[in-house]
Amino acid sequence: MSKLWAGRTAGETNQIADDFNSSIRFDCRMYREDIKGSMAHAAMLGAKNIISKSDADAIIDGLQTILDDLESGALEIDPTAEDIHMFVEQVLTERIGETGKRLHTARSRNDQVALDLRMYLRAEVGEIVALTKALITALADQAEAHKADILPGYTHLQRAQPVTFGHHLMAYAMMLLRDVDRMQDALIRMNVSPIGCCALAGTTYDTDRIMEAEALGFDAVALNSLDGVSDRDFCVELLSAWSILMMHLSRLSEELILWSSWEFQFISLSDDFTTGSSIMPQKKNPDMAELCRGKTGRVYGDLMALLTTLKGLPLAYNKDMQEDKEAVFDAVDTVKMCLKVFAPMIETMTVKSDNMLRAAQTGFINATDLADYLVKKGMPFRSAYKISGALVAACIQKGVTLEELPLEAYKAQSELFDADLYDEINLAACAEKRSSLGGTSVQSVENQIAWVRNQLDA
Repeated sequence: MSKLWAGRTAGETNQIADDFNSSIRFDCRMYREDIKGSMAHAAMLGAKNIISKSDADAIIDGLQTILDDLESGALEIDPTAEDIHMFVEQVLTERIGETGKRLHTARSRNDQVALDLRMYLRAEVGEIVALTKALITALADQAEAHKADILPGYTHLQRAQPVTFGHHLMAYAMMLLRDVDRMQDALIRMNVSPIGCCALAGTTYDTDRIMEAEALGFDAVALNSLDGVSDRDFCVELLSAWSILMMHLSRLSEELILWSSWEFQFISLSDDFTTGSSIMPQKKNPDMAELCRGKTGRVYGDLMALLTTLKGLPLAYNKDMQEDKEAVFDAVDTVKMCLKVFAPMIETMTVKSDNMLRAAQTGFINATDLADYLVKKGMPFRSAYKISGALVAACIQKGVTLEELPLEAYKAQSELFDADLYDEINLAACAEKRSSLGGTSVQSVENQIAWVRNQLDA
């Protein structure tokens, strides 16, 4: 395919240079955006009499046939084309003749590619947000089903205090809801049209950038032509939001991996989302969770790659910026893949509530409640803390739990202890007493679930 930029040079490059320079193998995924953007541009050119109305109509009709043929498979993208923009324009010219050459009036590939990328990411953000919301819903559903099930809460991966499994899951729902907010917030800044910025300095033609932007669903236009073509901060912002999202998925993956191990046995993942071993028949491996954990680093890498590419670039457009798309496209594909597997993995997991409760019963995670019992009877917290610690040490020595320690042992430490202490250190009661806003009581968890569902509906 001949180069449309031939003129200053012969338009011929070494084959190796051609392959190195070409982006068609990855930017071809933006063909819909490229064609829709070109149709809006042609309509604007016709409306402003920059080209004739009949030429504009012929261009739009020609572009529609190209889109239809690509969608049906009647037309295949030429892998030898330099990029998707050149491919579409060349096919258009082949189909409608000289009129097709008028399409590129009052624009450059610089603002064209920036336009296509914003339109493409706008659609992908919508899909990723929907997938994230589906995962939040799955977490909320499981939290609802297990809002009263006790498990040990951890700090430093040491058993700390009793919480409910519903409370634990809702922590991730809250994180993911913020991820949705981050993506939607980034979308506001991204939904600005660069078309009409041209190569870097704008154009001498009397264009209507606002008309074109509105036709393509943009909220505003870039107010500085250099900025419009030369920055990719909207990509960086999305990659940052997706990196944080993947970090949350990775943390949850780590817990699913731990919880499904024989050492914990808090949950069992569905066979649909696990694999076996080629040599050890007893194995049930949480490969999907492990892959999500592993792919987090990949998205981090995409973010760092783009930041590094952009950090030393002078204004305006530089060929280095072609590197933005592979990083962004890889992150899009990776995040979507992880979210698509995660929601059903959560929906189908089996929660082993009895095992969670047994683990909670053997970790002395009601020791703080024991100290609070003394505080409520007038003892300073630090004194109560010391007594509770001594009682835990006594339990360890005797091989019993705090619930099993006889009242005489308690009274030996303080006469403030009475038989009602056993009600105070009951694990379910310990969790239920934590009814402060955001706490782990059943009512608090129900409130969290309702709030999250309202946010999703909104």
